[in-house]
Amino acid sequence: MSTLTRKLKFLGACTVLLVLAGAGCNGFFVDPTLTTVTVGPATPSIVTGNTQQMTATGTFDDGSKKTLTTSVTWSTSDATKATISASGLVTGVATGTATITASSGTVTGSTAVTITPAGLVSITVSPSSISIVSLGTVNFTAIGTLQGGGTVDLTNSATWISSDTNVATIDNKGLATAKTVATTSTTNITASSGSIVSSPAAVLTVTP
Repeated sequence: MSTLTRKLKFLGACTVLLVLAGAGCNGFFVDPTLTTVTVGPATPSIVTGNTQQMTATGTFDDGSKKTLTTSVTWSTSDATKATISASGLVTGVATGTATITASSGTVTGSTAVTITPAGLVSITVSPSSISIVSLGTVNFTAIGTLQGGGTVDLTNSATWISSDTNVATIDNKGLATAKTVATTSTTNITASSGSIVSSPAAVLTVTP
């Protein structure tokens, strides 16, 4: 009798005994445990009024993966910026960002969605040139121009960058803070929304 035949007979006998005892065989089969949920696409950007289908992929403790898009619970951190349906469809409501989360029991995954204005053509940062002393501060504003000539205030939703953070830094609301400098120095300040970057850059001069 081969080893395989003996194993099959043993398993069959075991199953019969368990059924007769009322125990069943479910205890022999343990489902893999969900360990992580990955939300995709990573950090997407959509235009106001447009939609983006999100996906949720589960990874289990046995290394297997499974699509969970329609079985997870979807949520948004800010429904005034983006909403999401039970099936994972994001709709851009207003410019800004929102965190989209997929939950399955206690396991969650999330990603940030950026919503840009419809038909954004350009961004203008003001003041275009300004000088402040070391440790001083200045508020910059970012105004977006839309197709058709309309404008939108992007100051609180744009991504702000200082080209030289040793001269000055800038936060996500457009507030620039000068560093201590030994000699007069400059840094370029830009604001971006999606693929649109302000041009020309604003020039911030810092004096000792």
